[in-house]
Amino acid sequence: MFGFLNVYKPKGITSHDVVAKLRRVTKIKQIGHAGTLDPFAEGVLPICTGKATRLIEYLNDDKEYIATVQFGKTTSTYDIEGEVTAEFDVKVSWQDIQSALKSFEGEILQLPPIYSAIKVNGKKLYDYARAGKEVEITPRKVFISKIELLEFDEEKQSAKILVSCSKGTYIRSIAYDLGQKLNCGGFLTNLVRTKAGMFTIEDSIKLDELSNIDIVREKLINPVNMLDMPKLEITDKEYQKVIHGQTFENKSIQCNDFLILIYNDKISAAALAVDGKIKVKKVFL
Repeated sequence: MFGFLNVYKPKGITSHDVVAKLRRVTKIKQIGHAGTLDPFAEGVLPICTGKATRLIEYLNDDKEYIATVQFGKTTSTYDIEGEVTAEFDVKVSWQDIQSALKSFEGEILQLPPIYSAIKVNGKKLYDYARAGKEVEITPRKVFISKIELLEFDEEKQSAKILVSCSKGTYIRSIAYDLGQKLNCGGFLTNLVRTKAGMFTIEDSIKLDELSNIDIVREKLINPVNMLDMPKLEITDKEYQKVIHGQTFENKSIQCNDFLILIYNDKISAAALAVDGKIKVKKVFL
């Protein structure tokens, strides 16, 4: 059970609920997910099984979402699950939104929502929020590679927006900040993750379809195909060094970076290339 699953997480459950169900189905404890989705959100949730959980740190962190933003109000959580905190009479147009979205492109400083799992002084922000306590939140740098208005219902003041972004970007904060920039308020009413690294929504499988271990095995993806990083096919002799965690020379690798070592079309190790020397970091047997 060494591999990845491209699971479509439905609305109404947590990312941990997905992991818990797959543990029950497979009877395997070593299962994890890459990139949490809020319960009200749906879409692509990469799952790692067996020792492939040790590859999570090497997965591409870029994400893509389709977000539905409702203008005219703000909520405590910046999404549909929070309490309304303000209402506005201001109406916006397609042109207004398009113009405002330009300011979100590239590297930006983003203030995470108070209702989030980020820790401050060892305590999660939503714990402060639920206790009614104030806490200083530090803005974080995130990168928005693409943000595009897909649809806009002017009568309902509801917009559908495509966002391609880096790890750690809060789409709820984009909805709120966009509303602030337009002086009309805004909150997230729907969120679909369409891509996580090399995992796409077109290739995802619904959680309910993974009903038994045989189907899970059938849907397992070879991690070789999902890691966007340099790869090196190793020889029998090099493999013997790898399984013992030994450094070896290979002048064919020009980069000084992390790479994946492949043997018989399977990942044998994660390693670091430094000046033609391959230093084994994690072995997968």
